[in-house]
Amino acid sequence: MYDKILTSLSYGMFAVGAKGITAPNACIANTVIQISSYPMTVAVSINHSNFTNECIKRSGEFTVSVLSENTSGAVIGALGFTSGRDGNKLNNVRHKILREGAPVIQEDICCWFLCKVVNTVETVTHTIFIAEPVAGSETIKGKPMTYDFYINSIKGKSPKFAPTYIPEEEEVLDKYTCTICKYEYSNSLIPFTELPDSWICPICGAPKSVFRKSD
Repeated sequence: MYDKILTSLSYGMFAVGAKGITAPNACIANTVIQISSYPMTVAVSINHSNFTNECIKRSGEFTVSVLSENTSGAVIGALGFTSGRDGNKLNNVRHKILREGAPVIQEDICCWFLCKVVNTVETVTHTIFIAEPVAGSETIKGKPMTYDFYINSIKGKSPKFAPTYIPEEEEVLDKYTCTICKYEYSNSLIPFTELPDSWICPICGAPKSVFRKSD
């Protein structure tokens, strides 16, 4: 079977947040679907390796921030290509914390909602969290970002643990270092030169322009 046949399916772009251990945590997901209207039920797929998976299982709650086409690529970079186990991914992303401890992104999103987990289904690689939305925004603003828009307009790539990730042939990529905090970007999924100009350092928030190619 053609290994990219499932790319014909439609996906969105979302930030899924949960209460962390020492700080709130969030990751980028493209698989959030509505199961029913009565009762209102959704399903979210999160890889076992994602720290957000662990956080949701611990708290039993999560938020979904629906990204818009105006959401900065820096938000996707900060939440999708770094791990909450290594630090607070939200340090340089505008957000608010709900009383439940879960974060809501405030970077040109369309809307958000808070969910309580009612069931889980384990697959080989992912946990499917089935949940009921219990609160959310009162309006919808902007145009939701689709996965197709992210791939073809922003020229983004799928993180390694995304459901849509397909391994590519390995290649040796140049490494770039932040001159401010010395963070080294060496992501094998998306070359530094392909990052949007709005991308910022996930550690100190410095702009892409301050990075220098490592020897």
